[in-house]
Amino acid sequence: MNDDLFARIERTIDTLRPYIASHQGSVEVIDFDDADGVLLVRLGGHCHGCSASTVTLKAGLESRLRQMVPEVRAVEAV
Repeated sequence: MNDDLFARIERTIDTLRPYIASHQGSVEVIDFDDADGVLLVRLGGHCHGCSASTVTLKAGLESRLRQMVPEVRAVEAV
């Protein structure tokens, strides 16, 4: 992943981190597959294993990233 793309991904996630942190959760970028546009993230804290984490992942992270970083087509938790 190039530095500019990584910086744009991190800046976008930074806009969501306060919300995630308010629920004692965290998110960490693990990898990005340029070929298929899949960003792998690790959800931590209370997000790990939480039933609402799928909503956070898809409706929050994926939605915002697809808007702000068009190279990201999907976000998956590892």
